[in-house]
Amino acid sequence: MKDDTILTHAGREPFENHGIVNPPVYHASTILFPTMAAYLARHKEARVRYGLSGTPTTFALEEAVTALEGHGAHGTVAVSSGLAAITMPLCAFVEAGDHILITDSTYAPTRKFADSTLQRLGVESEFYDPLIGAGIEDLIRPNTRLIWLESPGSHTFEVQDVPAITEVARAKGVRTIIDNTWGAGYYFKAFKHGVDVSIQAGTKYIAGHSDVINGTITCNEETYEQVKQVTHGFGVCCGPDDVYLTLRGLRTMGVRLQRHHENGIRIAKWLQDRPEVIRVMHPALPQDPGHAIWQRDFTGACGLFGFVVDTDDRDRVAVMIDGMKLYGIGSSWGGFESLLIPSYPEDNRTATTWEPGGHTLRIHVGLEDPDDLIDELDKGLNRMKNGG
Repeated sequence: MKDDTILTHAGREPFENHGIVNPPVYHASTILFPTMAAYLARHKEARVRYGLSGTPTTFALEEAVTALEGHGAHGTVAVSSGLAAITMPLCAFVEAGDHILITDSTYAPTRKFADSTLQRLGVESEFYDPLIGAGIEDLIRPNTRLIWLESPGSHTFEVQDVPAITEVARAKGVRTIIDNTWGAGYYFKAFKHGVDVSIQAGTKYIAGHSDVINGTITCNEETYEQVKQVTHGFGVCCGPDDVYLTLRGLRTMGVRLQRHHENGIRIAKWLQDRPEVIRVMHPALPQDPGHAIWQRDFTGACGLFGFVVDTDDRDRVAVMIDGMKLYGIGSSWGGFESLLIPSYPEDNRTATTWEPGGHTLRIHVGLEDPDDLIDELDKGLNRMKNGG
């Protein structure tokens, strides 16, 4: 099935629920069994055995995301947040004395977890240039256990050569995990490109309405049981109402992403032509350094990208942002509404540098009419240029 059909039908079993179109919300902790024998056999024979292990609502979301992530995806574990989707597979594959490689363009909380919790547990994290490609082989040691990818990277949007990295990793027996939130499993098929585990902040495009915190960990057959056991061992799960809302958002993700794609590219092109803008970081633009790989590996773009304005004066940038009516100032992205925030990638780099020559901004282009969004940006850039 094509992706839009998967989004509509996967994880739905209406005739197992009295013909109800959407899976019902199961609120459950205790699960009862008819006999002692059934209770004692629950881990082998009962899929629903305790609320923490999931309910039919949870399984519906997990099955749908697995189907969306495509061929090679074996199973998904739904967790309480995007950060939990990051930390659980990291914990699943490492132990004291191990070495891991993490792209220098990664989401800042991923870096913080590696530099704090994993370091305290005796795991060494080394950050690498996101554009290293097959050169990653030179960084792999005998005790390297996994490589963390994120493509495009948070805030700076470098596109990684995922197939080149995963080919090296597989030859060396090293696991690979990718943060696939930007591609959403819709525009980028991680398993097709050799990745072992694909995580998403379901908070973003899957849920899509800025009112749910959720994460998904999708695994190939070799990694699924290990990730599932470790995640449950930490007591991490996702509440039934959040699961339901995420599943509900998933049904419209295809049409939303198409609008994000169209709006985002149009606004990125408009920004390219503004004299106040030094650089636009959007892989779908032919001028972007990552465009060739994006065009090869992706089928579309979401609404998140970055740009650099021609000033380092934070007060002037604040004049621009503070006067916005249609662009909210807030963390996260992927909802129906547009956002615009200041970004400081230089504070989170160790293997590479970020010196763009101006102030970096990150924009999420929502579902509004693009003419209105462009008008807002025009007024904002004029405020910045004129100092008020």
